[in-house]
Amino acid sequence: MPRVSAAFFALGLLCLFLGGAIGMNMASGGNAAYAGMHVHLNLVGWATMALCGTFYALTKQTLSPRLAWVNFWVLTAGIVVFFPAYAAFLANGNDPRLVPAMTAGNGLTGLGMLIFAISVARELLRRRAPAQNLDLIPDRPAAASAVQ
Repeated sequence: MPRVSAAFFALGLLCLFLGGAIGMNMASGGNAAYAGMHVHLNLVGWATMALCGTFYALTKQTLSPRLAWVNFWVLTAGIVVFFPAYAAFLANGNDPRLVPAMTAGNGLTGLGMLIFAISVARELLRRRAPAQNLDLIPDRPAAASAVQ
């Protein structure tokens, strides 16, 4: 597994643990105002990071290491900027002064998702040797096709 994939999984696990802790706190009678943070830590933090890590592991022979690391650091910056600002926003009665920091974090996260889309498109559109395209040919018996 490429190191960048392991980095995606490591940050994803941290987000999963934090999101799970918030969820357990809410389930035991804590403040339900943090439900959005719980959901986004699990979706953006865990699910998105794990998906990126898996993609880069599956494409380790053809990935652009520079693009993959840029993807990781931009998504990480989005998480690091957004979630503390969002927690402070909720803890301070939806203080509008924290909206610019949340918006910056959201922008970084969106940019990270765009970089991931570029990585996916790069893999989808790359040239392949003809033998690698055999998965696109439907299965049919060799003897039947020879007779016809």
